[in-house]
Amino acid sequence: MTASTAFDLASLNQEFETASPTEILAWSIQNIPTGLVQTSAFNVDDIILTHIFYSVLEHPVPVIFLDTLYHFPETLEFVAKVKEIYNLDLQTYKTPDVDSREAFTAKFGDALWDTDIAKFHDITKIEPLLRGLDELNTVAWITGRRRDQAVTRATMPVFELDGKGRLKINPLATWTRKQSWAYVAEHKVIYNPLHDQGYPSIGDEPITTKVADGEDERAGRWRGSEKTECGIHI
Repeated sequence: MTASTAFDLASLNQEFETASPTEILAWSIQNIPTGLVQTSAFNVDDIILTHIFYSVLEHPVPVIFLDTLYHFPETLEFVAKVKEIYNLDLQTYKTPDVDSREAFTAKFGDALWDTDIAKFHDITKIEPLLRGLDELNTVAWITGRRRDQAVTRATMPVFELDGKGRLKINPLATWTRKQSWAYVAEHKVIYNPLHDQGYPSIGDEPITTKVADGEDERAGRWRGSEKTECGIHI
C-alpha cells in the first residue's frame, strides 16, 4: 500500500493546519513506523526539524543530504558538526563517479550552472535525491519548507504526495521566518553561521548571493534569473 492510498490528504491537511511542527512529526512517527526520512540542506528550518526528531521526540530518522560538491565550506563544516552533536543518521548522496569540483568540471564542463542550470540541478540534486529515497525505501519524507519563503510556496499544504505517490510532509508550512528564529533562540538550536552573514537561504556557493534588507528570503538563490526552485519540489 502506498501513501496515496493509505492516507486521506484532505482530512490530514484540515486536521493539522493549525498543529505545531512537533505535533506533525509525532503523528508521522506514530503512523509511519518505517520508511520515514528527512531531507535536509542544513538550513535553519531543516535543523529545527532535526532537533525535534532527535532531541524532543527522541526518534532518530535517516537524514538525506545532497553533496553537490559546490556547497560553501561553512556548510560542510556545519554538517559535520550537526552529525556529531546529534549522532545523526546522515545519508549523503551525490553525483556518481565524481568526487571533486575538478572531476565534475572534467566530466560535465566548466560552470555547468551557467550554461544549463536545469541539467546542473538534475545531476547534483534531483537524481541523487530520487536514488536516496528509493534506496531508503521511503514511504514519507520531511521537508523544511515554509509558505512565506517564496510566492511559489504560498499555497503549499502540510501533507502532499510526490511524483511517486510517497507522502511529502511540510511541518513548518504555516510558520514564518520569525517563528523559526524564535524557536532557535528558545531551544538554543545551532545553525549555519552563514545565516548571520546575509544568507537567509543557503544553496550552492557559485549560485547563492547575500540578500539585502527588504528582499525576499530566497532572493539570493539564482539571482538574475527567473528560477525559484531547483526542481526537487516541483
